[in-house]
Amino acid sequence: PEPEPEPEPEPEPELHPAIYPTDWVHSPLTPSVARRLQALAATWALNDDAFMKVGASSTESRWYLACFAGDHVDLGGRLDLEPVLARFLVEDATGGDPFSRRSLAAERGRSAGWAIAGSPSPLEQEFDALAPRFAFVHYGANDMQLGVSYESASWAFADNLLTLVDALLSWGVVPVVGTITRRLDSPAADRWVPTYNAIIRAVAQGRQVPLYDMGLALDPLPNHGLSSDGLHPNVYRVGGAARACDLSPAGLEYGYNARNLAALEALGRVAAITLGEVAALDPPGPPVVGDGAPETPIEIRGLPFTDIGDTSTSPWSAIDIYTGCGASQDESGPEVFYRLELAEQTALRAMVFDRGEVDVDLHLLDETASAQGCLQRGHRIIEVTLPAGVYHFALDSWVDGSGAARAGEYTFVVVACAADDPGCG
Repeated sequence: PEPEPEPEPEPEPELHPAIYPTDWVHSPLTPSVARRLQALAATWALNDDAFMKVGASSTESRWYLACFAGDHVDLGGRLDLEPVLARFLVEDATGGDPFSRRSLAAERGRSAGWAIAGSPSPLEQEFDALAPRFAFVHYGANDMQLGVSYESASWAFADNLLTLVDALLSWGVVPVVGTITRRLDSPAADRWVPTYNAIIRAVAQGRQVPLYDMGLALDPLPNHGLSSDGLHPNVYRVGGAARACDLSPAGLEYGYNARNLAALEALGRVAAITLGEVAALDPPGPPVVGDGAPETPIEIRGLPFTDIGDTSTSPWSAIDIYTGCGASQDESGPEVFYRLELAEQTALRAMVFDRGEVDVDLHLLDETASAQGCLQRGHRIIEVTLPAGVYHFALDSWVDGSGAARAGEYTFVVVACAADDPGCG
Protein backbone atom coordinates (compact mmCIF):
# COMPACT_ATOMS: atom_id res chain seq x y z
CA PRO A 1 0.00 0.00 0.00
CA GLU A 2 1.02 3.55 -0.60
CA PRO A 3 2.38 5.27 2.51
CA GLU A 4 0.18 7.85 4.10
CA PRO A 5 1.17 11.36 2.98
CA GLU A 6 2.91 13.46 5.58
CA PRO A 7 0.54 15.96 7.16
CA GLU A 8 1.01 19.54 6.13
CA PRO A 9 3.07 21.42 8.70
CA GLU A 10 1.24 23.95 10.80
CA PRO A 11 1.69 27.42 9.32
CA GLU A 12 3.94 29.73 11.28
CA PRO A 13 1.92 32.25 13.28
CA GLU A 14 1.81 35.73 11.83
CA LEU A 15 4.36 37.82 13.68
CA HIS A 16 4.06 41.56 13.85
CA PRO A 17 3.89 43.92 16.82
CA ALA A 18 0.48 44.01 18.44
CA ILE A 19 -1.61 47.15 18.36
CA TYR A 20 -3.36 47.54 21.73
CA PRO A 21 -7.09 48.24 21.27
CA THR A 22 -8.50 50.97 23.47
CA ASP A 23 -11.68 49.00 24.19
CA TRP A 24 -9.96 45.93 25.70
CA VAL A 25 -9.32 45.71 29.44
CA HIS A 26 -6.41 43.35 28.71
CA SER A 27 -3.99 44.02 25.88
CA PRO A 28 -3.76 41.21 23.33
CA LEU A 29 -1.26 38.44 23.98
CA THR A 30 -0.60 37.63 20.34
CA PRO A 31 1.97 35.19 18.88
CA SER A 32 4.41 38.08 18.54
CA VAL A 33 3.98 39.24 22.14
CA ALA A 34 4.21 35.63 23.33
CA ARG A 35 7.51 35.07 21.50
CA ARG A 36 8.93 38.20 23.10
CA LEU A 37 7.91 37.29 26.64
CA GLN A 38 9.01 33.67 26.29
CA ALA A 39 12.41 34.77 24.98
CA LEU A 40 12.75 37.07 27.98
CA ALA A 41 11.98 34.24 30.39
CA ALA A 42 14.41 31.91 28.63
CA THR A 43 17.23 34.43 29.01
CA TRP A 44 16.87 35.18 32.72
CA ALA A 45 16.39 32.63 35.51
CA LEU A 46 13.97 34.22 37.98
CA ASN A 47 11.23 33.03 40.33
CA ASP A 48 8.36 32.19 38.01
CA ASP A 49 5.87 32.02 40.89
CA ALA A 50 6.62 35.50 42.22
CA PHE A 51 5.59 39.03 41.30
CA MET A 52 6.41 42.46 42.69
CA LYS A 53 4.13 45.45 43.21
CA VAL A 54 5.34 48.86 42.01
CA GLY A 55 3.17 51.91 42.62
CA ALA A 56 1.71 54.36 45.11
CA SER A 57 -1.16 54.34 47.63
CA SER A 58 -3.64 52.19 45.71
CA THR A 59 -0.87 49.63 45.11
CA GLU A 60 0.36 49.72 48.70
CA SER A 61 -3.21 49.31 49.96
CA ARG A 62 -4.15 46.17 51.87
CA TRP A 63 -7.19 46.03 49.59
CA TYR A 64 -5.09 45.50 46.47
CA LEU A 65 -4.11 41.84 45.90
CA ALA A 66 -3.07 41.29 49.55
CA CYS A 67 -6.53 40.05 50.48
CA PHE A 68 -6.09 37.03 48.20
CA ALA A 69 -3.79 35.67 50.92
CA GLY A 70 -6.55 36.14 53.52
CA ASP A 71 -9.66 34.29 54.65
CA HIS A 72 -12.33 36.19 52.73
CA VAL A 73 -11.76 35.24 49.10
CA ASP A 74 -14.70 34.66 46.79
CA LEU A 75 -13.76 34.09 43.15
CA GLY A 76 -17.38 34.46 42.10
CA GLY A 77 -17.42 31.10 40.35
CA ARG A 78 -14.34 31.89 38.27
CA LEU A 79 -12.78 28.42 38.37
CA ASP A 80 -10.15 29.55 35.86
CA LEU A 81 -8.65 31.82 38.52
CA GLU A 82 -8.09 29.06 41.10
CA PRO A 83 -4.86 27.81 39.44
CA VAL A 84 -3.57 31.39 39.32
CA LEU A 85 -3.96 31.74 43.08
CA ALA A 86 -2.46 28.30 43.65
CA ARG A 87 0.56 29.14 41.50
CA PHE A 88 1.42 32.38 43.29
CA LEU A 89 0.21 31.72 46.86
CA VAL A 90 3.53 30.09 47.69
CA GLU A 91 6.42 31.13 49.88
CA ASP A 92 8.63 33.69 48.18
CA ALA A 93 12.32 34.45 48.72
CA THR A 94 11.49 36.45 51.86
CA GLY A 95 9.39 33.73 53.50
CA GLY A 96 6.04 35.32 52.71
CA ASP A 97 3.90 35.41 49.59
CA PRO A 98 3.81 38.02 46.81
CA PHE A 99 0.17 38.91 47.43
CA SER A 100 0.49 40.05 51.05
CA ARG A 101 4.10 41.28 50.90
CA ARG A 102 4.63 44.97 51.66
CA SER A 103 6.62 46.01 48.63
CA LEU A 104 9.67 48.26 48.95
CA ALA A 105 8.64 49.75 45.60
CA ALA A 106 5.10 50.73 46.59
CA GLU A 107 4.54 53.72 48.86
CA ARG A 108 1.78 56.25 49.41
CA GLY A 109 2.19 59.54 47.53
CA ARG A 110 5.06 58.35 45.33
CA SER A 111 5.69 58.65 41.61
CA ALA A 112 7.46 56.72 38.87
CA GLY A 113 10.50 58.95 39.36
CA TRP A 114 10.75 57.91 43.02
CA ALA A 115 10.75 54.21 42.12
CA ILE A 116 13.87 54.54 39.97
CA ALA A 117 15.75 57.14 42.06
CA GLY A 118 18.72 56.35 44.29
CA SER A 119 21.28 53.57 44.38
CA PRO A 120 19.85 51.13 44.96
CA SER A 121 16.45 52.48 43.96
CA PRO A 122 13.23 51.17 45.54
CA LEU A 123 12.68 49.22 42.30
CA GLU A 124 16.10 47.59 42.58
CA GLN A 125 15.63 46.81 46.27
CA GLU A 126 12.35 45.00 45.66
CA PHE A 127 13.79 43.12 42.70
CA ASP A 128 16.83 42.06 44.73
CA ALA A 129 14.55 40.81 47.52
CA LEU A 130 12.29 38.68 45.32
CA ALA A 131 13.89 38.11 41.90
CA PRO A 132 10.33 37.90 40.55
CA ARG A 133 9.31 37.02 37.03
CA PHE A 134 6.46 39.55 36.94
CA ALA A 135 5.78 43.09 38.16
CA PHE A 136 2.55 45.06 38.47
CA VAL A 137 3.32 48.71 37.64
CA HIS A 138 0.84 51.50 38.38
CA TYR A 139 1.74 55.19 38.32
CA GLY A 140 0.28 58.41 36.95
CA ALA A 141 -2.10 60.07 39.41
CA ASN A 142 0.62 61.41 41.72
CA ASP A 143 2.89 62.13 38.77
CA MET A 144 0.25 64.52 37.43
CA GLN A 145 0.80 66.76 40.44
CA LEU A 146 4.57 67.19 40.02
CA GLY A 147 4.60 70.14 37.62
CA VAL A 148 3.29 73.66 37.40
CA SER A 149 0.65 72.20 35.07
CA TYR A 150 -0.52 68.73 34.06
CA GLU A 151 1.25 69.26 30.76
CA SER A 152 4.58 70.13 32.36
CA ALA A 153 4.36 67.11 34.66
CA SER A 154 3.75 64.76 31.74
CA TRP A 155 7.26 65.13 30.28
CA ALA A 156 9.02 63.65 33.30
CA PHE A 157 6.30 61.04 33.77
CA ALA A 158 6.71 59.67 30.25
CA ASP A 159 10.49 59.51 30.62
CA ASN A 160 10.36 57.91 34.07
CA LEU A 161 7.74 55.30 33.23
CA LEU A 162 9.62 54.19 30.12
CA THR A 163 12.90 54.06 32.05
CA LEU A 164 11.21 52.01 34.79
CA VAL A 165 9.76 49.51 32.34
CA ASP A 166 13.09 49.26 30.53
CA ALA A 167 14.86 48.54 33.82
CA LEU A 168 12.48 45.67 34.60
CA LEU A 169 12.92 44.21 31.13
CA SER A 170 16.71 44.44 31.44
CA TRP A 171 16.46 42.22 34.54
CA GLY A 172 14.18 39.69 32.84
CA VAL A 173 11.02 40.87 34.62
CA VAL A 174 7.76 41.07 32.67
CA PRO A 175 5.97 44.33 33.56
CA VAL A 176 2.18 44.30 33.72
CA VAL A 177 1.30 47.97 33.38
CA GLY A 178 -1.95 49.52 34.60
CA THR A 179 -3.64 52.71 33.45
CA ILE A 180 -5.10 55.25 35.87
CA THR A 181 -8.75 55.86 36.71
CA ARG A 182 -10.87 59.01 36.63
CA ARG A 183 -9.92 62.06 38.72
CA LEU A 184 -13.27 63.11 40.14
CA ASP A 185 -11.41 65.16 42.76
CA SER A 186 -10.45 67.71 40.08
CA PRO A 187 -12.21 68.46 36.77
CA ALA A 188 -8.96 69.93 35.42
CA ALA A 189 -7.01 66.78 36.30
CA ASP A 190 -9.77 64.57 34.94
CA ARG A 191 -9.43 66.21 31.52
CA TRP A 192 -5.79 65.11 31.42
CA VAL A 193 -6.42 61.48 32.41
CA PRO A 194 -6.85 60.33 28.76
CA THR A 195 -3.50 61.93 27.88
CA TYR A 196 -1.70 60.22 30.76
CA ASN A 197 -3.35 56.94 29.87
CA ALA A 198 -2.20 57.38 26.28
CA ILE A 199 1.36 57.75 27.58
CA ILE A 200 0.97 54.59 29.67
CA ARG A 201 -0.50 52.71 26.70
CA ALA A 202 2.32 53.95 24.47
CA VAL A 203 4.95 52.57 26.85
CA ALA A 204 3.26 49.17 27.16
CA GLN A 205 2.51 48.84 23.45
CA GLY A 206 5.91 50.20 22.46
CA ARG A 207 7.67 47.60 24.58
CA GLN A 208 5.03 44.93 23.81
CA VAL A 209 4.35 44.13 27.46
CA PRO A 210 0.93 43.48 29.04
CA LEU A 211 -1.39 46.38 29.78
CA TYR A 212 -4.56 46.27 31.86
CA ASP A 213 -6.89 49.23 31.55
CA MET A 214 -8.20 50.24 34.96
CA GLY A 215 -10.13 53.16 33.54
CA LEU A 216 -12.04 50.84 31.24
CA ALA A 217 -12.65 48.29 34.00
CA LEU A 218 -13.88 50.77 36.60
CA ASP A 219 -15.58 53.46 34.54
CA PRO A 220 -18.94 51.62 34.13
CA LEU A 221 -19.27 51.10 37.90
CA PRO A 222 -21.36 53.32 40.19
CA ASN A 223 -19.36 56.53 40.80
CA HIS A 224 -16.77 55.05 38.42
CA GLY A 225 -15.65 52.68 41.19
CA LEU A 226 -14.21 55.56 43.22
CA SER A 227 -14.52 56.46 46.89
CA SER A 228 -15.83 59.75 48.23
CA ASP A 229 -12.46 61.44 47.62
CA GLY A 230 -12.99 60.96 43.88
CA LEU A 231 -9.46 59.59 43.52
CA HIS A 232 -8.99 56.19 45.15
CA PRO A 233 -11.09 53.08 44.42
CA ASN A 234 -13.91 52.16 46.76
CA VAL A 235 -14.33 48.69 48.27
CA TYR A 236 -17.16 46.24 48.90
CA ARG A 237 -18.03 45.78 52.57
CA VAL A 238 -19.95 43.17 54.52
CA GLY A 239 -21.07 44.30 57.97
CA GLY A 240 -18.62 47.19 57.73
CA ALA A 241 -15.65 44.92 56.98
CA ALA A 242 -13.81 45.39 53.69
CA ARG A 243 -14.06 42.45 51.29
CA ALA A 244 -11.86 43.57 48.39
CA CYS A 245 -11.28 40.02 47.15
CA ASP A 246 -14.97 39.22 46.86
CA LEU A 247 -15.44 38.82 43.12
CA SER A 248 -19.14 38.03 43.29
CA PRO A 249 -21.52 40.22 41.28
CA ALA A 250 -22.14 42.33 44.39
CA GLY A 251 -18.42 42.76 45.02
CA LEU A 252 -17.62 43.68 41.44
CA GLU A 253 -19.73 46.82 41.76
CA TYR A 254 -16.76 48.33 43.62
CA GLY A 255 -13.42 49.66 42.45
CA TYR A 256 -10.84 47.62 44.36
CA ASN A 257 -12.78 44.43 43.70
CA ALA A 258 -12.91 45.11 39.96
CA ARG A 259 -9.24 46.02 39.97
CA ASN A 260 -8.33 42.82 41.82
CA LEU A 261 -10.26 40.78 39.29
CA ALA A 262 -8.48 42.47 36.40
CA ALA A 263 -5.09 42.03 38.08
CA LEU A 264 -5.68 38.34 38.75
CA GLU A 265 -6.87 37.83 35.18
CA ALA A 266 -3.81 39.66 33.87
CA LEU A 267 -1.51 37.57 36.05
CA GLY A 268 -3.03 34.33 34.81
CA ARG A 269 -2.81 35.41 31.19
CA VAL A 270 0.76 36.61 31.29
CA ALA A 271 2.01 33.62 33.30
CA ALA A 272 0.47 31.14 30.86
CA ILE A 273 2.10 32.92 27.94
CA THR A 274 5.49 33.71 29.46
CA LEU A 275 6.01 30.23 30.87
CA GLY A 276 5.11 28.63 27.53
CA GLU A 277 1.92 26.89 28.61
CA VAL A 278 0.08 28.31 25.59
CA ALA A 279 1.43 29.68 22.32
CA ALA A 280 -0.87 32.71 22.29
CA LEU A 281 -4.17 33.84 23.75
CA ASP A 282 -5.24 36.32 21.09
CA PRO A 283 -5.05 36.47 17.27
CA PRO A 284 -2.41 38.69 15.67
CA GLY A 285 -4.76 41.54 14.84
CA PRO A 286 -4.07 44.11 12.13
CA PRO A 287 -0.50 45.26 11.50
CA VAL A 288 0.64 48.86 11.37
CA VAL A 289 -0.09 50.38 7.95
CA GLY A 290 2.73 52.46 6.49
CA ASP A 291 6.45 52.62 7.14
CA GLY A 292 6.88 56.29 7.98
CA ALA A 293 8.01 57.46 4.54
CA PRO A 294 6.52 60.66 3.10
CA GLU A 295 4.75 58.58 0.44
CA THR A 296 3.71 55.77 2.81
CA PRO A 297 3.17 57.38 6.21
CA ILE A 298 2.10 55.41 9.26
CA GLU A 299 -1.69 55.50 9.44
CA ILE A 300 -3.32 56.95 12.54
CA ARG A 301 -6.43 54.77 12.49
CA GLY A 302 -8.21 56.42 15.38
CA LEU A 303 -7.83 58.45 18.54
CA PRO A 304 -6.26 57.99 20.98
CA PHE A 305 -3.19 56.97 19.02
CA THR A 306 0.14 55.88 20.48
CA ASP A 307 3.46 54.86 19.03
CA ILE A 308 7.10 54.53 19.99
CA GLY A 309 9.41 55.14 17.04
CA ASP A 310 13.02 56.00 16.33
CA THR A 311 14.15 58.65 13.88
CA SER A 312 17.74 57.37 14.03
CA THR A 313 16.69 54.28 12.07
CA SER A 314 14.67 56.25 9.51
CA PRO A 315 16.17 56.49 6.01
CA TRP A 316 14.03 59.53 5.17
CA SER A 317 15.04 63.16 5.40
CA ALA A 318 12.66 64.92 3.04
CA ILE A 319 12.21 68.24 4.85
CA ASP A 320 15.00 70.44 6.22
CA ILE A 321 13.09 73.63 7.09
CA TYR A 322 9.32 73.88 7.59
CA THR A 323 8.74 77.02 5.56
CA GLY A 324 4.95 76.93 5.76
CA CYS A 325 5.19 77.50 9.52
CA GLY A 326 7.69 80.32 9.14
CA ALA A 327 10.19 78.17 11.03
CA SER A 328 13.96 78.61 10.81
CA GLN A 329 15.06 75.59 12.85
CA ASP A 330 17.37 73.12 11.13
CA GLU A 331 15.34 69.91 10.87
CA SER A 332 17.59 68.24 8.29
CA GLY A 333 17.88 65.11 10.41
CA PRO A 334 15.84 61.97 9.69
CA GLU A 335 12.07 62.03 10.17
CA VAL A 336 9.02 59.78 10.40
CA PHE A 337 5.65 60.68 8.83
CA TYR A 338 2.15 59.87 10.09
CA ARG A 339 -1.18 60.33 8.31
CA LEU A 340 -4.45 61.32 10.01
CA GLU A 341 -7.82 61.50 8.29
CA LEU A 342 -10.60 63.25 10.19
CA ALA A 343 -14.24 62.66 9.28
CA GLU A 344 -15.38 65.71 11.26
CA GLN A 345 -14.01 68.77 13.00
CA THR A 346 -11.83 67.59 15.88
CA ALA A 347 -9.95 69.28 18.70
CA LEU A 348 -6.82 67.28 19.44
CA ARG A 349 -3.63 67.23 21.45
CA ALA A 350 -0.45 65.76 19.91
CA MET A 351 2.67 65.27 22.03
CA VAL A 352 6.15 63.89 21.46
CA PHE A 353 8.40 62.69 24.28
CA ASP A 354 12.11 61.93 24.02
CA ARG A 355 14.90 61.17 26.47
CA GLY A 356 18.45 62.34 27.00
CA GLU A 357 20.12 64.13 24.10
CA VAL A 358 17.41 63.13 21.62
CA ASP A 359 15.45 66.10 20.25
CA VAL A 360 12.55 65.16 18.00
CA ASP A 361 10.22 68.00 17.02
CA LEU A 362 6.56 67.86 16.02
CA HIS A 363 5.11 69.32 12.82
CA LEU A 364 1.48 69.32 11.67
CA LEU A 365 1.20 69.32 7.87
CA ASP A 366 -1.67 69.49 5.41
CA GLU A 367 -2.59 66.81 2.87
CA THR A 368 0.54 67.56 0.81
CA ALA A 369 2.90 66.49 3.60
CA SER A 370 5.31 69.16 2.38
CA ALA A 371 7.45 71.91 3.92
CA GLN A 372 5.10 74.52 2.45
CA GLY A 373 2.13 72.61 3.84
CA CYS A 374 3.25 73.06 7.45
CA LEU A 375 0.30 74.28 9.54
CA GLN A 376 1.82 74.28 13.01
CA ARG A 377 5.12 73.42 14.67
CA GLY A 378 5.76 72.39 18.25
CA HIS A 379 8.89 71.46 20.12
CA ARG A 380 6.84 69.02 22.20
CA ILE A 381 3.11 69.67 21.89
CA ILE A 382 0.48 70.87 19.43
CA GLU A 383 -3.10 71.59 20.52
CA VAL A 384 -5.35 72.48 17.64
CA THR A 385 -8.89 72.22 16.27
CA LEU A 386 -8.94 70.87 12.72
CA PRO A 387 -11.79 70.66 10.20
CA ALA A 388 -12.50 67.36 8.48
CA GLY A 389 -9.75 66.39 6.07
CA VAL A 390 -6.38 64.70 5.64
CA TYR A 391 -3.38 65.79 7.69
CA HIS A 392 0.14 64.59 8.40
CA PHE A 393 2.52 64.74 11.31
CA ALA A 394 6.26 64.85 10.68
CA LEU A 395 8.38 63.88 13.66
CA ASP A 396 11.73 65.33 12.69
CA SER A 397 15.21 65.30 14.23
CA TRP A 398 16.56 68.72 15.14
CA VAL A 399 20.15 69.44 14.07
CA ASP A 400 22.22 71.42 16.58
CA GLY A 401 24.83 74.09 15.92
CA SER A 402 27.60 71.54 15.57
CA GLY A 403 25.72 69.81 12.76
CA ALA A 404 24.73 66.78 14.86
CA ALA A 405 21.25 65.40 14.28
CA ARG A 406 19.59 64.72 17.63
CA ALA A 407 17.87 61.63 16.26
CA GLY A 408 16.65 58.77 18.41
CA GLU A 409 13.72 57.10 20.11
CA TYR A 410 10.51 59.03 20.74
CA THR A 411 7.05 58.41 22.14
CA PHE A 412 4.18 59.92 20.15
CA VAL A 413 0.60 60.30 21.39
CA VAL A 414 -2.44 61.95 19.83
CA VAL A 415 -5.68 62.29 21.80
CA ALA A 416 -8.99 64.00 21.21
CA CYS A 417 -9.53 66.92 23.56
CA ALA A 418 -12.26 66.65 26.17
CA ALA A 419 -15.34 68.56 25.07
CA ASP A 420 -15.21 70.77 28.19
CA ASP A 421 -11.46 71.47 28.03
CA PRO A 422 -11.02 75.16 27.19
CA GLY A 423 -7.23 74.87 27.13
CA CYS A 424 -7.06 72.15 24.49
CA GLY A 425 -7.50 72.65 20.77
